[in-house]
Amino acid sequence: MLKVGVTGGIGSGKSTVCQVFRTLGIPVFNADDAAKWLMENDAKLISDIKALFGEAAYENSKLNRPFIASVAFNDRKKLQALNALTHPATIAYGKRWMEIQTTPYAIKEAALFFESGSDKEVDIMIGVYAPQEVRIARAMKRDNISHEQVLERLSKQMNEEEKMSRCRYVITNDDTVAVIPQVLELHTSLIQLAAES
Repeated sequence: MLKVGVTGGIGSGKSTVCQVFRTLGIPVFNADDAAKWLMENDAKLISDIKALFGEAAYENSKLNRPFIASVAFNDRKKLQALNALTHPATIAYGKRWMEIQTTPYAIKEAALFFESGSDKEVDIMIGVYAPQEVRIARAMKRDNISHEQVLERLSKQMNEEEKMSRCRYVITNDDTVAVIPQVLELHTSLIQLAAES
C-alpha cells in the first residue's frame, strides 16, 4: 500500500482536497485532529503538557486551547516544546493507523510534514497550493482571527514555495482552478503507482 502525505500552509485548503479523496473511498488521517484527540486522551501527553504550561492548560479535562495558543504563539520556546511533545505522539499514532489500512493507498494530512520530519514516513508527498493572500483571507474567516495573527502563524511554517518544491505533486486550490478534476487525475495515477509497487 502506498503511503501518501498531503501538506500545505495555513488556509491552503488541505482539508477540502482530502475531503475529495475521502469521497473516492480513500482513508485520510488528519494529523491536527489526531493531535487534538491525543492531547485530551493520552495520559502521558496530558501530564507532559501540564508540566509545560501548568494546570491552566486543562479545564474540566478539556485542553484549554485559547490559553495554550496565547502562550505558545507568543513564546517560541514553549511552541517548540509543545511540538516536541505532540509531534512524536501523533507520528507514532499515524504509523499505527497507516498499518491497518487496506486500500491501494492511504493519506496522512498534516501542515508540518517537512518541519516535523514525518515526510520520511510516506512514499509520496502532495502539496496543496494557494497564493498567500488567499490563504490569509481563508484563515481569518475560518479561525476568526486577525490578519496579524495569521501572519504570525505563517511565520512558524516553512516558506510555501520551498514546501511545494519538495512535493512530487501539487494541487492548485486558488479558487480559480477546479480542485475535483485535479484530485481525480491524481487518484488515477496513485492507483496505478500502487498497483506497480
